[in-house]
Amino acid sequence: MKTLSKLLMLLALTVYLVYVFVHYSDKKDTTTCEAIDIVVSDSTHAGFITSAEADRILRDGPGVYPVGRSMGDVSLSKIEETLKKNPFVEEAICYRTSSPRIRVEITQRLPLLRVIADGGDDYYLDDEGTIMNSMGYVANLAVATGNISREFSSKELTKIGRFLRLSEFWDDQVEQIHVANNHEIDIYPRVGDQVIHIGTTDSLQKKFRNLMAFYRKVMPEVGWNKYSEIDVTHPDQVVCVKRKGKGRK
Repeated sequence: MKTLSKLLMLLALTVYLVYVFVHYSDKKDTTTCEAIDIVVSDSTHAGFITSAEADRILRDGPGVYPVGRSMGDVSLSKIEETLKKNPFVEEAICYRTSSPRIRVEITQRLPLLRVIADGGDDYYLDDEGTIMNSMGYVANLAVATGNISREFSSKELTKIGRFLRLSEFWDDQVEQIHVANNHEIDIYPRVGDQVIHIGTTDSLQKKFRNLMAFYRKVMPEVGWNKYSEIDVTHPDQVVCVKRKGKGRK
């Protein structure tokens, strides 16, 4: 009898649990979504995705914006998919909170450089070498021009972009990067009227360290405009060309 009673109790409990699951899983949450909270990581860096921009993207997406809709009708996956269509969004995670609100957490791709190649290719480059179409966005970044293929951009220019990102001084100082037909690289500074030849992306830290030493020791003595060219192609020396072709130092 005891065994039979236990079996009947177990059967009754199973039936009850199945009823509860079916009854409540089919019941939609009719609470109205009051707000959407959007958080963008690394928002202090130069990027294009702000909470306001993400909000605009969702408003423009048909049937996606959650505010004013019942929580049960809000599609979290559609919100995430809509945001990830933007090339500057690396990841988007969306979830409901305990209050009738939706929270979205975005990881953005941070542009290192803008590339405007000779063939008219125009895009941004992130620190992983990812190509991101400009989409009309404009950022205060160094611009790379010249004979630039997308492969060269991802492999070589990314190295320069990463170096600049890690140095506040050089990030501010380098205005343009130009790639010649032989893939030799020149940079043009914001301060000083000269072209700086760096050659390849090998030994970047040493080349820029030599250039910094030249800035500190020589430039204050001779002035910023005495030389038209500064060559740090070889990591063990700095070679300069005086303006108007008056010789080399």
